[in-house]
Amino acid sequence: MIKSMTSFGRSRMTTGGKDITVEIKSVNNRFFDCSVKMPRAFSFLEERIKPYLQTKGISRGKVDVFITIDVINSPLPEISIDEGYAEAYINALRNLGEKFDLKDDISIMRVAQNHDIFVIRKSEEDAEKEWQDLSLVIDEALERFLTSRAKEGANIERDLVAKVENIRSIVDKIEALSLSDVEDYRTKLEGKLRDMLSDNRIVFDESRILTECAIFADRIAIDEELVRLRSHFDVFGDILASGEPAGRKLDFLVQELNRETNTIGSKCQNSSIAKMVVEIKCEIEKIREQIQNIE
Repeated sequence: MIKSMTSFGRSRMTTGGKDITVEIKSVNNRFFDCSVKMPRAFSFLEERIKPYLQTKGISRGKVDVFITIDVINSPLPEISIDEGYAEAYINALRNLGEKFDLKDDISIMRVAQNHDIFVIRKSEEDAEKEWQDLSLVIDEALERFLTSRAKEGANIERDLVAKVENIRSIVDKIEALSLSDVEDYRTKLEGKLRDMLSDNRIVFDESRILTECAIFADRIAIDEELVRLRSHFDVFGDILASGEPAGRKLDFLVQELNRETNTIGSKCQNSSIAKMVVEIKCEIEKIREQIQNIE
């Protein structure tokens, strides 16, 4: 089953003395691009989130993870000052005041508003416990997120299958018309050649005329293109049924469908076939747009 790249999942849970909310949303993207926003006090957990999502089967899409953590009852962390950063920051403030003749109102509370001066340390045991608490909420949000992706993916798959079947039926009609189209073309070409040669009183070789007419008629034959189209339809179904990420493979396959259809359009001499080619190209474009939404 294919999966949509557009999805959303949310969970809220109180665990380990913290009220944790996790929201995961994603939109289309050629690659896997994950950004995480969470409280700075817990930023040491951020590097674990992206690979964790990938282990759950998310391989494409622009994924945004929003995490809020309100501490209700938890052991106090060890907080120290990044003295080098704090000194540079205070000096920058003083230089700012001197350069622009500003009132010097530097105070502890003013400096403390820049949270980057604080360094928060936790033991490895505490960090692992924090991750266990957070991953519980992430898992619940992920379950809803993945369910949404699968549901939307199933809707897209049904639509793709219907469009491919519609193209199949049009191809069958084109095949039926093309057989008579080639024969009609050869008959008309043969008649024109005979008339031209007769008008100019040229003695002609009967077998040569038939051979040349057959060669020119063969140039508008679309048998090979129809065979390749049907082969592509089978591959399309195999990719959908594989259960693997299908977006990139289908994107390439759509290009092949379009190429064969264009060739048929350039060869055909029948106005009815030309109209059907336009129908196929419209359906292929709709398919192309849809597969931009799947992983």
